[in-house]
Amino acid sequence: MGRKKRYLTARMPDGYVKTIGPTADPFTHYWRIVAELENGKTEVFWGHTRSLAEAKKKRAATQDAVRMRGWKSFVFEIAELEESAQPPAGA
Repeated sequence: MGRKKRYLTARMPDGYVKTIGPTADPFTHYWRIVAELENGKTEVFWGHTRSLAEAKKKRAATQDAVRMRGWKSFVFEIAELEESAQPPAGA
């Protein structure tokens, strides 16, 4: 018998809410990079990981991305995922 499917929700400090699922994967954290380019445009990268340590490792790669992609500035954030059996209202 397979693992139970569930929905995972990340709530970011700026009010953004990301819902993942249904999934049986053991994700625990969501990470997001919001980068401002030299021309004023914005790039957003995101993902989910199976541990806080794995999410923190993503931050190390941002210094290479700053040089390669020409970011003027960026914000890297991690949020713990909340689990529910049903999708949040409005999702």
